[in-house]
Amino acid sequence: MSYHQRVVDSELVERLASAGAVLIEGPKASGKTATARHHANSEVLLDIDHGARASIDIDPGLVLAGDAPRLLDEWQLAPNLWNAVRREVDARQKPGQFILTGSATPADDATRHSGAGRFSRLAMRPMSLWESGESDGSVSLRAMLDGVAPYASQSSLTFEGVVEALCRGGWPALVDASARDARRANRDYLSDIARTDIHTVDGVKRDPSRVAATLAALSRHVATEVKHRTMTADASRQGDNELPADPETVANYIDALERLLLVEYQAPWTPHLRSRSRVRTLPTFHFADPSLAVAGLRADAASLKADLRTLGFLFESLVVRDLRVYSQPLDARVLHYRDNTGLEVDAIVAAPDQKWIACEVKLSSASKIIDDAAAKLVEFTGRVDDSRSGKPAALAVITASGYAYRRPDGVSVVPIGALGP
Repeated sequence: MSYHQRVVDSELVERLASAGAVLIEGPKASGKTATARHHANSEVLLDIDHGARASIDIDPGLVLAGDAPRLLDEWQLAPNLWNAVRREVDARQKPGQFILTGSATPADDATRHSGAGRFSRLAMRPMSLWESGESDGSVSLRAMLDGVAPYASQSSLTFEGVVEALCRGGWPALVDASARDARRANRDYLSDIARTDIHTVDGVKRDPSRVAATLAALSRHVATEVKHRTMTADASRQGDNELPADPETVANYIDALERLLLVEYQAPWTPHLRSRSRVRTLPTFHFADPSLAVAGLRADAASLKADLRTLGFLFESLVVRDLRVYSQPLDARVLHYRDNTGLEVDAIVAAPDQKWIACEVKLSSASKIIDDAAAKLVEFTGRVDDSRSGKPAALAVITASGYAYRRPDGVSVVPIGALGP
């Protein structure tokens, strides 16, 4: 299978030029190994090389010999490698010696010796639509942050194509899979998490049925502000059956899913305001890829198109995933805004030097829906004290399909099939 270019490729090259070791972290099956292999000159695959894992118990240095950069894949399976790599980086005094990949965050004591000055951490998410070839990337997020007005011909990605891509997910192995095969693979992915993978985080045995109930509850709350009491109540219901859940247990399950890098929260943006509005500070919840929520709901493209409210939340999560991929090389964060008056903005891309973009996410490109979303963005910017928080580089309504253009009120309309890095 040919290698798909990833947005993190350029970041990895830059970090290898300045750090002794680069740690690529991301959920299982997001393409970390393929990307690391693309840049490495030798490798040890610890998930399948049992001999290498056994030798680490004798002398961790035995697996470090090889042409640099040397890939140590799934390093968390042998946590004492961390300190061995740290010492070797100190001894060699050269950048670009090792690439480590991991799909889980080990117990805290596994990395008790700081990697400061030796390791550079690089987050890697599932593929964006630009990386999977479904967005033409004609509207650059980087250019929008520089104030360039977007303009593109009609996106070739249709509404139906967006729904199919959302259900399939950004997993490299599934790019060419049929909808049926992708649906089965994503459900198996969640099943493996519930039965096996969640145990690998800290060695704690967890009830697979309760983990599955928690995953299903999370799936129903994608792109919403999460309260643990609501999540606990939802995790206690499985169809018509009650499976009472303990709030602390559910919180521990969610924490384990975070450490598997499957759960990622969207923090609130807290700008300086002209008004007396108070910013709400609850984070918004997302899976690493919205296809996991589709799998948790046991949904498919047909059922989602019959439930546009749920589809809207999932589309918002898809947009947040892609914005995170495109914003990372810019050292930007993807946040959200909500205040006590009920005014919400789905995504704020906040870059250094007070550059920011406010985005509303809408499935439809109908003029009335775009007008309402644009009016909300204009109202929001009127509340931000731009003398202290900076003026927006752009205001954008991101849609599932249509044309990219800038409206007379300064708000841009950008179909997801045109958005790129």
